[in-house]
This record gives sequence, C-alpha cells and structure tokens, in this order.
Amino acid sequence: MTDPVLEHALAQQPALIKTLKALAACPSVGADPAMAQGMEDARQIIETHLDAMTFENRQRLSPANGGGQPAIYAERMDAPGKPTILVYAHYDVQPSDPLDKWQTPPFEATERDGKLFARGISDDKGPMMIALDTLAAFVAVEGRLPVNVKLLIEGEEETGSPSLPGILETHAELLKADAVLSADGARWRPDLVALNVGSRGNAGFEIRVETAAQDLHSGRFGGIVANPLHVLSTLIAGLHDDRGRITASGFYDGVAEPTNAERTEIASIPYDEEAAFQAIAAAPVGEEGYTTLERLWMRPTLDVNGMWGGYTGAGSKTVIPNEAFAKLTMRLVPGQDPDHAKQCVMNHLKAQLPPGTRLEIHGDRGQGGAYAVPPDHPLLSAAVAALEHTTGQVPLKVRIGASLPLTEIVSRVLGLDTVMFSFALSDENFHAPNEFFRLSSITEGLAAWVQILREIAQLSPQDFDAYRRQ
Repeated sequence: MTDPVLEHALAQQPALIKTLKALAACPSVGADPAMAQGMEDARQIIETHLDAMTFENRQRLSPANGGGQPAIYAERMDAPGKPTILVYAHYDVQPSDPLDKWQTPPFEATERDGKLFARGISDDKGPMMIALDTLAAFVAVEGRLPVNVKLLIEGEEETGSPSLPGILETHAELLKADAVLSADGARWRPDLVALNVGSRGNAGFEIRVETAAQDLHSGRFGGIVANPLHVLSTLIAGLHDDRGRITASGFYDGVAEPTNAERTEIASIPYDEEAAFQAIAAAPVGEEGYTTLERLWMRPTLDVNGMWGGYTGAGSKTVIPNEAFAKLTMRLVPGQDPDHAKQCVMNHLKAQLPPGTRLEIHGDRGQGGAYAVPPDHPLLSAAVAALEHTTGQVPLKVRIGASLPLTEIVSRVLGLDTVMFSFALSDENFHAPNEFFRLSSITEGLAAWVQILREIAQLSPQDFDAYRRQ
C-alpha cells in the first residue's frame, strides 16, 4: 500500500533540489568572518522555506550574551498527546580550501553522474532539506504533522558548536522535547543499512612556537639559534610513541577498554579493510592492539591539522624563521572529559619545550564529549523499524569516528537523547574538495523520514519518561 505523504514528497523532488541548489550557493562558512553575508543568505533561504511550510513561532536563537551565529527555530505543535521531537540540522559549512582541487566551483551546485557537487551539500544541507521537505509533505497532504516538531537549525556545528550550550540554556523552556532526531551524522557506507548509535567527542587549539624576535639570516645565525620549525616538528613527533599511543600524561584518564562483547560485535560487522584503504590510496596505521574499526570508534586520537612557518614561496630564501604554528584537534571517547584531555596535551607540550623557546596556546575551538544513545531508547527503536520498513533489512548499529557536538551538549544541558538519521554517506567528501550528495539518497531519505515520523506517532510521551534526565 502506498503512502500518500511519501507520494507527494517524491513528486516534489525537483522543487527540493532547486531549493537545495540555492542553499548550496550560499558560502555559509561560519568560521570565516568574510563569509558573514553567505551565512545571512543561508538563514534567509531557510526561513523563507519554513514560512512556506507554515511553521510557526519562527525566530533566531542566540545565547544570553548575544554572541555567535544564531540558530533558527520554528515549530508545529499539531499533535496533542503525541511525542514532541526536536529535529536538528545545521546550515554552516566547512571552508572550501584548497580551491584548486575542486573540479567545479564549490558554491555552485553541479550535477553529474547522479550526484550533486558543492560545499556543504552532504554536510548538512542535503540531509536537512530531506527532513524539512518530509515535514512539508505531511502538512500538504494531511494538514498537520503526526507528532509535535520543534526545529533547531544551528550555525556553528562546523566550529564545534561553541554557542550551542548557551542557546540551549537560554531557551531551555522553548526547546523542551522528548528526544532529538538529527538530520546530521552521516550513514557509514552505501552498501550497508546501518544506524549510528554513538560518536566521538572533540576538542582542539592552536600553538605558536617562537625562538627569536624576528626572522634571522641562516648564515649569521644558523647553528646558534633554535629553529622554531625544528622545535615544532620535535614537539609534534613526540605526541605519540612508537606504538601509536598518545604520550600526554593523563590523556587516557577515564577511557575504558572495549569489552569482549563490544569487540565481538564490531568484529561481526562486514568490513573489507584492504578495499577501504585502497580506495583512498592509504595504509592502516594506529594504536597497537586494536583493529581498525576499534580505533575508529572506541579509541581517542590526537591529530595535527596544519603546520606552517618560514618561507614557502618559489625558490629559496636562506632564513631562520622566528615562529612556527600548528593546529591540533583530538577525538574523544566515552569517559574522557574534553577540558581535562586538552589540558593534558597542553601540559605535555609545555613540559617538552626546550630552553629559550616560547610557546603560545590560543585559538581554542568549541568542544564536546563523546555520546552513545541508550540501546533500548524508543526513538532508536523507531529508527530501526523505519529503516527495516523502507529497506527490508534490519540495520546494523555502528558508531562514527567523527563528532556531532549536539549529541553530548543536548544530553548534558537539556537531558535529551539524540538519534542520528542523516542520509549523507561517509564517502561523500565532506570537509574535502569535491564534496557531493547522491541524488538517490533524496528518495531513500524521504521514504525513511516519512516512516520514522509514523513510527514515532505510535509512541506516547510517557514512553520517553525513563530517558529524560531533566
């Protein structure tokens, strides 16, 4: 039997794609102040779309101090006695650098081979539009939503959601709900029906090493003044030992070893390691004693995202630079406190600094802890049922090595659990050149979002009582 709401949603796909292309044309890079107009343009497109969907009480939410990028809020409380779901997405995107690696302009959605290419098309504008247009289809066909829905569309996810805790605290009454359904948090693989049930946390900062007041002639000062690039390289190399473990004392505080049951469950998941690494022309490395999937889902990391300093132009310049820089981030697992883990790394760097060298730590980014949804949560059960209905397969429960700051933050501040229900796929080059979104995912996503809303409508608010922590 066909679902009239789904039929309507599928028929409206050309309009969805048109709006998605317009949204992708907005350079909504929240990390770059020069892209402020792109952020505003994206907000206005979304707000116009919500108004056309006849959502109510639309407003922009900021923390009490008024700082940061505003989140967009709207609601339809159509279903008295039914659960209230906070649907989450984000409108900010990663920078498009390096531009010379893009085959087509990053902020001009280009269609080829059944895919749309643009920055942010997969993370998170495409998945967001699937969620929004599913809601629009219910209103168009049935005149109402089957459950109560509050929308929270954030503008700082790609910078670690630094304003989100303040937004949630300031507007806690407005955002009251039974659970969170996220359009962000990509699916793992195109060949596997799966649900993400956990994500790693993250934290990070930048460092500057200085060894002199100015750049110096390498003939006059070489060998008698420390080179900051050498110092920085040594510091970075010393962050891991020869077994791949992070050397900062205390960094692993709170980290639990995978249980035998968890290791058995992970080992049962179909995974062709050789093919996965061949696809990216890389080889597996990492902490000894763990499989690749255990490293990806259950172990913390510490990575250098960029290092620079000195002369990088054409030809040579015989100079000793006076400063060198690096950006560091870490992915964290359950049991780790982001502030503590970050401080351990800072303390380690300071302790390893050679005499006569100065270290500055700055550029602190937003951070969040790891998160795992309770295995018996009613919203997770609804998601499993929806995917089984639309695909004919019981989804595997997997984790993601990436971070979705919302999950831990909304759990901590509002006491709500989150189920990730994105229809992006992890191979779609988000955060990299040539990001794309499969057009087939729109059809799959619309079907699944229609069904999950019908599954949630079979629940009562009381089914969530044991899981609300505030």
